Amino acid sequence: MPHEFEIRHEIPLDAAPDVVWRAIAEGPGIDSWFMGRTELEPRVGGRGTQTFGEDVATESVVTAWEPGRRLAHRGVENPDGTFMAFEYLLEARGSGSTVLRFVHSGFLGDDWESEYDDLERGDLQYLYKLAVYLRHFPGRISAHNLFLTGPCASEERFWAALGAALGVAGRPVAGEKVTVAVEGRSPEPGVVEWVTAPGTFVAVRTDDGLYMFVQGRGMAVVEHHAYAPVDGEALEAAWTHWLATVSP
Repeated sequence: MPHEFEIRHEIPLDAAPDVVWRAIAEGPGIDSWFMGRTELEPRVGGRGTQTFGEDVATESVVTAWEPGRRLAHRGVENPDGTFMAFEYLLEARGSGSTVLRFVHSGFLGDDWESEYDDLERGDLQYLYKLAVYLRHFPGRISAHNLFLTGPCASEERFWAALGAALGVAGRPVAGEKVTVAVEGRSPEPGVVEWVTAPGTFVAVRTDDGLYMFVQGRGMAVVEHHAYAPVDGEALEAAWTHWLATVSP
């Protein structure tokens, strides 16, 4: 039986509503902080797609389109009755800032409690990521997106590999200066934006990019948005090799 759910988050953003709107409602803007590649037709009834590589991961329909104020889209219902819907409500605040109210709802499957916990935690990480993008890279569009996954033997192995890649002893902490360095890539100075655990999320900002590293449920994930020209194939090869170091 499908189980109805609703997740709500609210976050302040250091950007005016029109800037936030471009980041949540236009494909290039969404691609500059969210995972994969997104296309969204700018109208009620418009079609949305999110892809990873050549495969369509999700499809949705725009259900509300009020530029600068409200965006909503609903995923296509699965045969078992499960689906997800997303709503973004923007409210202007002083000094050119915005409060974003985010609602994630729909129906989950039999393992809904575990799925709910993962979604509630994961949604917040991407809102943090949006906030960092708008604060440090406003108006810049990602020239290359990276989303890589691989099996991970343990949380301990993940932390050890990540610490080595960031040049830190032990677990990184928010605000810590690091150097992102993996085989096949030039070192990049950066700073740790946030760390969330359990269900590990680590975000690192460099001068021209934003990384997010994730570990949970036996998987490791590397995400990267490059805001300057980059050799995408070389970048992907380097981080694919790194993921192999955390594999069983």
